[in-house]
Amino acid sequence: MRAVVVHQQGDPEVLTSADRPVPAPGPGEVLIDVAAVGVNYHDIYERSGLYPREVPYVPGLEAAGTVAALGEGADTLAVGDLVATMNVTSPGAYAQHVVAPADRVVKVPAGVTAEQAAAVFVHGLTVHFLTRDSHPVQAGETALVHAGAGGIGQLLTQVLRLNGVRVIATVSAAEKEEAARKAGAQEVIRYTETDFAAEVRRLTDGKGVDVVYDGVGATTFEGSLDCLRTAGTLVLYGQPSGVVPPMNMQVGARLGSVKVTLPTIPDFIATPEALAARAADVFAWIHTSGLTVPIGRTYPLAEAATAHADLQERRSIGKLLLVP
Repeated sequence: MRAVVVHQQGDPEVLTSADRPVPAPGPGEVLIDVAAVGVNYHDIYERSGLYPREVPYVPGLEAAGTVAALGEGADTLAVGDLVATMNVTSPGAYAQHVVAPADRVVKVPAGVTAEQAAAVFVHGLTVHFLTRDSHPVQAGETALVHAGAGGIGQLLTQVLRLNGVRVIATVSAAEKEEAARKAGAQEVIRYTETDFAAEVRRLTDGKGVDVVYDGVGATTFEGSLDCLRTAGTLVLYGQPSGVVPPMNMQVGARLGSVKVTLPTIPDFIATPEALAARAADVFAWIHTSGLTVPIGRTYPLAEAATAHADLQERRSIGKLLLVP
């Protein structure tokens, strides 16, 4: 089978196509014929060396496809089921066939395609805990969503609007503003042209927002703090612009008892039951609430380097997928 292999960490060009043996499922595992692979910042962090790991390796955790074989004891699924997972264990999601633990694989309901499942799984689960746990949103609140045209940004905006939240989004360009507004953002700030913190204060009559969802990191962090109302919450869920520097905790008191949290997805899907319940809600958003899965572009597996470059350089709108 074909797979993408990293022999040394570095720039996107280290992603190379190679032949690898088809893996076999062990006890409690399933073999999946991959139809679509989600490209995530986690993949970039590993490839660049921010998250060190041994080489060579096949990157990627998120995939959707059809169950091809079952290991001993993997009786919760059947051959032919369309499934999604973010826990690929062998060799890595950037491949034509992968193995994953059966209890970390979720059956995709009828009416949802493999591409939609691969595009919504990690991002949808993230949005679920961002809006239910990191800051349980309430109707009438106002939220600032950074990177409003990204895959998470568009999903997050839609879910916030479903919950009666006013959304202010930040973007970098006109085409991204259009995407953010289409997702439901009532106000959009082009941070490349305007001081977003000052504009947020103007749009909220100086009060600030209840919550900032910041998936950008170092370049937006201080401004995000300045956007919060008294006792507001900054949810820092990504740092592609760089790691946030150490923070003097007295800043929180000076700004009005604000809260800062840095959630990570494994903490919110620690058990198979938690994964299944959250995934069911995510797929229900598509079925019953009309949520649109923002797929920005699909790439052949061999063009993984281009996909990484587009995501890393923020040239993309929506979720990026690889198609084996």
